[in-house]
Amino acid sequence: MEGYHKPVLLQESVDALVGSNIDGIYADATFGGGGHSREILSRLSDQGRLLAFDRDKDALANAPDDKRFTLINNNFRFIYNYTQYYGYQDGIDGILADLGVSSHQFDTAERGFSFRFDAPLDMRMNVEAPKSALEVIRDYSQEELEKIFRLYGEVENARKVADLICRKRAQEDIVSTFDLNKAIESATPGFAAHKYLAKVYQALRIEVNDEMKSLEKFLEGASASLREGGRLVVITYHSLEDRMVKNFIRSGNIEGKIVKDLYGNAQTPLRSLDKKALAPTEEEIAANTRARSAKMRCAIKTATR
Repeated sequence: MEGYHKPVLLQESVDALVGSNIDGIYADATFGGGGHSREILSRLSDQGRLLAFDRDKDALANAPDDKRFTLINNNFRFIYNYTQYYGYQDGIDGILADLGVSSHQFDTAERGFSFRFDAPLDMRMNVEAPKSALEVIRDYSQEELEKIFRLYGEVENARKVADLICRKRAQEDIVSTFDLNKAIESATPGFAAHKYLAKVYQALRIEVNDEMKSLEKFLEGASASLREGGRLVVITYHSLEDRMVKNFIRSGNIEGKIVKDLYGNAQTPLRSLDKKALAPTEEEIAANTRARSAKMRCAIKTATR
């Protein structure tokens, strides 16, 4: 696990998740380097149990040797299926999800997640998935490219970026990260190139891994998997994720639309435990710059299913 990923809001998230219920059944929906899982296990009694999920096979090597622990090599969108499969039909006590991309994925050049390295355009969380960033850049129409850059990266000049990519690929193949960087160079502001490229790469990564749909399905599955009084703790890193999580906690759907019964009572499965999202301390950000955009939201499962 050393160097794989430094967990964000570690103590705060596990405090909110476990509390005093050391005999509970929990899930770490985004295992990664295993930092959150190990902290959860350190709080649990011999009766406690922890399921963990990660679709990246590289994460499997980080699994702790602990009889209370089970690591599932699959997308967290299937959390409800697996809690049922493992016999937790009555629900589990808490679910934690840290939605950040692991440092290992960013720093492993050949995975193609970072614009810092010259590498194949990949960006797949699951390396066996059929679609990579190469297919998106090669096959998507200009309109489709513009849409994902605008929607998932909030890139202000998304139309120009899409146009530049289409013009470049008509002349020669765009197969590497540096090819892509070069293709959109005239649209990249020199004074904020890193921040700008981060948005472009974020948009591609979200599209490649279907992250927004996976998050929606995860939130629905997590809500259905929790027993009454169970905790949901989610750490987000950009506004799209945070908006979805905030809306779901408030209303039970990602649109934020409150649904009421015949008596005017809101049909919401969760109740927020905080007035606003928790951010990392200045000390944590100084020690781990990738924590700077993190926000943590916590909710409790109500009686409504």
